[in-house]
Amino acid sequence: MDQSVAIQETLAAGDYCTLAVQGVLCEGDSRQSRLLGLVRHRLEQGGEEHALFLYTHRRMAITGDDVSLDQMVPLSRDFSLEEVSPDGELYILGSDVTVQLDTAVLSLLFKLPFGSHTRMFLQEVARACPGFDPATPHPEFLWLSRYRSAQLESEWPKLPTPQTWNAAPGGSTVDSSGPNGKGLLGEQGSWAQEKPDGTSTRQNKSKSEITDMVRSSTITVTDKAHILSVQKFGLRDTMVKSHLVQKEEDYTYIQNFRFFVGTYNVNGQSPKECLQPWLGHDLQAPDVYCVGFQELDLSKEAFFFHDTPKEEEWFKAVSDSLHPSAKYAKVKLIRLVGIMLLLYVRQEHAAHISEVEAETVGTGIMGRMGNKGGVAIRFRLHNTSICVVNSHLAAHPIEYERRNQDYKDICSRMQFCQADPSLPPLTISKHDVILWLGDLNYRIEELDVEKVKKLIEEKAFQTLYAYDQLRNQVSAKAVFEGFTEGQLTFQPTYKYDPGSDDWDTSEKCRVPAWCDRVLWKGKNITQLSYQSHMALKTSDHKPVSSVLDIGVRVVNEELYRKTLEEIVRSLDKMENANIPSVSLSKREFCFQDVKYMQLHVETFTIQNGPIPCHFEFINKPGEDSYCKQWLNASPSRGFLLPDSHIEIELELFVNKTTATKLNSGEDTIEDILVLHLDRGKDYFLSVSGNYLPSCFGSPIHTLCYMKEPILDLPLETIRELTLMPIQTQDDGNQLENNHMEVPKELWMMVDFLYRNAVQQEDLFQQPGLRSEFEHIRDCLDTGMIDSLSANNHSIAEALLLFLESLPEPVICYSAYHNCLECSGNYSASKQVIATLPTFHRNVFNYLMAFLQELLKNSAKNHLDENILASIFGSLLLRNPAGHQKLEMAEKKKAQGFIHQFLCSSP
Repeated sequence: MDQSVAIQETLAAGDYCTLAVQGVLCEGDSRQSRLLGLVRHRLEQGGEEHALFLYTHRRMAITGDDVSLDQMVPLSRDFSLEEVSPDGELYILGSDVTVQLDTAVLSLLFKLPFGSHTRMFLQEVARACPGFDPATPHPEFLWLSRYRSAQLESEWPKLPTPQTWNAAPGGSTVDSSGPNGKGLLGEQGSWAQEKPDGTSTRQNKSKSEITDMVRSSTITVTDKAHILSVQKFGLRDTMVKSHLVQKEEDYTYIQNFRFFVGTYNVNGQSPKECLQPWLGHDLQAPDVYCVGFQELDLSKEAFFFHDTPKEEEWFKAVSDSLHPSAKYAKVKLIRLVGIMLLLYVRQEHAAHISEVEAETVGTGIMGRMGNKGGVAIRFRLHNTSICVVNSHLAAHPIEYERRNQDYKDICSRMQFCQADPSLPPLTISKHDVILWLGDLNYRIEELDVEKVKKLIEEKAFQTLYAYDQLRNQVSAKAVFEGFTEGQLTFQPTYKYDPGSDDWDTSEKCRVPAWCDRVLWKGKNITQLSYQSHMALKTSDHKPVSSVLDIGVRVVNEELYRKTLEEIVRSLDKMENANIPSVSLSKREFCFQDVKYMQLHVETFTIQNGPIPCHFEFINKPGEDSYCKQWLNASPSRGFLLPDSHIEIELELFVNKTTATKLNSGEDTIEDILVLHLDRGKDYFLSVSGNYLPSCFGSPIHTLCYMKEPILDLPLETIRELTLMPIQTQDDGNQLENNHMEVPKELWMMVDFLYRNAVQQEDLFQQPGLRSEFEHIRDCLDTGMIDSLSANNHSIAEALLLFLESLPEPVICYSAYHNCLECSGNYSASKQVIATLPTFHRNVFNYLMAFLQELLKNSAKNHLDENILASIFGSLLLRNPAGHQKLEMAEKKKAQGFIHQFLCSSP
């Protein structure tokens, strides 16, 4: 989110916040969040000046009311902003950027998040520091006094007077290069303005030394394309890289590295005890730490706004508890709500870490919310690619199928961008080593709690292990296929009374289970230990650790050069004049009976001839994509060695974006794909099929006029009703008496929940099963209400998906801004609802009445007005501009609008 909007609201007319970045002000052991804004002021006599405005703020700065001006730092002659490496830390690509801000009277240290936004911010600051014209003695920065005067004097540090800020005579330059002429930021890396005598205002000798030690992904020996001593010819370069990968064993050897992999569900608690019994228990210091947490923060703020102060608390607790006999550098921290993963490496190995990327996948309700899901960090250590995944899967003993689905969703949706944007993203499986840790939530089944406790007391862990859900699901090849887990020689890690080693004594009396696990996949991996750590008692879980010896491929530079020379000589002999050609196993694809949100896949094979080639699906003339929105080719581009082949999957998936036009017949399952060979010819693939119309993606008024199930109606009738305009008021239309008050499909889902789920815990927060959604969809589309049988959570999620798929939301786009404006004024809000088209108004009132019934049972289902307002606010009120996510200020107003109706008397 662009937080410069909040800063702009605090500025005087004519001043402009160019860019803002979220940072952390570091003062000794203190860490305080700050919002840094680059503010531009235009001078009356021409030209412009800049200053950094530093704000304290709430957790998320949305409006000017959320920020408070703390300091102003003019970009004057003595200003410098320089990337540094804090004492005792090594800089690693992908880690946070530490910058030192200096003026004549001020010295501040900030940590800024790694990424393109920070890089852009620093570049803008660099560009805002031009030389000053000594012939123009105008009083620069006097405009800042109007901001300062608005603050209490006690709030401000003793800043220099405007006269001090004036530029002294003499030229001034900005050194936009880092050590050796290039920093992390490329050509706009770290910078420092020079004094008139040419000396830098600040020097950091260790920075140069450290940067020389740490290689970015563009200069490591593993990035073969960059260091080749041959001219780059595109295709030739790709072939060299491919041959280098094939001959990797000729120039590498295996070296073992010690990995500590740990997981801890902290149950929303802050760190209350030293973590060294867990993190530093081994006599030998690990080379790499992979430390994962779950349930870092259980508050609603963390769930809905993704911000928590506990991130810093646990990060500090971990950093303070690493093995005392070695020094470590933080590589990366990634967090999704309460799921956090930390990666550290011993400083002596930091130079060999590269290609660091981090991603998240939420698998909570509607497959997006981050209360469940996974975070991952991938990197390259020497010549071995490694992916570390921390996941928190679905809860409750009977939900093992949902856990299986969460695992598959994380595997399919977790994708890492590569340094070369032309290359497809990497998935978890595309790594040499995969380490998977977390609260996987698999339970012990078929045994009652007393029997489980008795086996634990007897230390009969192998007997108990036979009833472990994860073991049984892995044996059935339902999850973690190809992964290995060490033998469980420790007692279950869940559930304890916090602060003790006693099993759960609450009313629910949970059955003990091995929820917290570590698995791995890859070659040359030996587990040295696998254990829980009973000494830690903060949570209702016990932390788990696995120490692994992992064989990593290390490059022998001499053999590498020799191999490279042989490959280049071999390619020199290759004849490149021939035109590449391929054969396709299939060119016509027919997808029968396509349904809403049901994936259909057809495959074909591209068989290459004797000439290596690049292939790619290309756009047809006048089109901005190579295929229609409901279709995707995977992979859509690639490279084929001589006589090799590749299998292409054509994936057809209809969602809320494409369903409406397919329902109305404005679009059909028809497309032509053009497969292009670089320096070769084009091949044409025909795609056809038929779509089964669905209530999902159909307008509200259309469904109200459909008394028969949608699949029982002629396609022409569906087309006419779907394209029929919304009636803003009763106009005596001939169809007026031939309709229902609300869509029957909506009634079927709400009625089911009213009869079965008003006391259901976690309703609208716990995801359902995908297979059950397909059953629900079919029942709604065929009108088979008597066959509607599914888990309460599946019906609830289907209801949310139904509302999300409406092409015109329940509260019409035309009323969106009026609703936001009157949020907080219930009387005005009711008037806006009264102006909605009849069917939309009926649906809104019907849903509000149902949600109020749920709230009457809040003692059982634990729902409250805030949760329901947050969930339904973004579904019933959607931005007409088509933004997928509401801005935070809009989101709060939308929630407030719905909240009024939930709290009112029915």
